[in-house]
Amino acid sequence: MYTIELTETARTDLQWFRKNEQNIILDAIRQRLWHEPTITNRNRKRLRPNSSATWELRIGQYRVLYDVDSAVRIVTIQRIGEKRGNQFFFRGQQEDI
Repeated sequence: MYTIELTETARTDLQWFRKNEQNIILDAIRQRLWHEPTITNRNRKRLRPNSSATWELRIGQYRVLYDVDSAVRIVTIQRIGEKRGNQFFFRGQQEDI
């Protein structure tokens, strides 16, 4: 089992969402990343090389970008946002990853 940590940036991203959205996102993180976070499936994929994170978790319209350190079994959540079309939005602002 993996330990899940949120960076300060991810915590700030999460606070931007309404409380019920925060609960949906946090529940999905706990359920889907606690065990085997590096197994690709329809809601979890490896990203192309970028400066944000290595992996993406899809939760409906929400996206969680994270890195995994398999040696110490830690999942580090880097960013939490929304995906509209082909664009990522963090705290309501479009950003490239």
